[in-house]
Amino acid sequence: MKKILVPVDGSNASISAVKKSIEIGKKYNSVIKLISVVKSTENRKKDRNENLWNAVDGSIITNNVELEKKLESTYVENSQMLLNQIVTKLDFSGIKVEKEVLIGEPFEKIVETAKNGNYDLIVMGNRGFSKIKRFFVGSVTQRVISEAPCPVLVIRSNFEP
Repeated sequence: MKKILVPVDGSNASISAVKKSIEIGKKYNSVIKLISVVKSTENRKKDRNENLWNAVDGSIITNNVELEKKLESTYVENSQMLLNQIVTKLDFSGIKVEKEVLIGEPFEKIVETAKNGNYDLIVMGNRGFSKIKRFFVGSVTQRVISEAPCPVLVIRSNFEP
């Protein structure tokens, strides 16, 4: 039985990737694992240029551990709801489907899950960043492609199976 890993972030591209993975899964009698990766509060701090907050005495925002944990918990709950809705609304009949919400850096968690779970294929969306933006921002998809232990099928955001 083949194993397919599908990272989901709620974007149109990731939903298209789920649809394509269902098509592949039915054809090859596969197990599909849907994962959603929530950035940890530590990574979120890095993302929002904490130095600027501290320069304006952002202690209320940046040092409130309780608030950060509550926000992280909310993101996890929302991700779980997203995965549940996807499984409910799409036709996974005849396919074993697993769901998991992970906390960490998205590309690292995707690659780690693929390695540890011995997956045969990763199917994921590409949000369609321009080449310039991808160069500066970096793309989760690009990083997964470069480090994945298995083939990666990238579904364009405008793909409709």
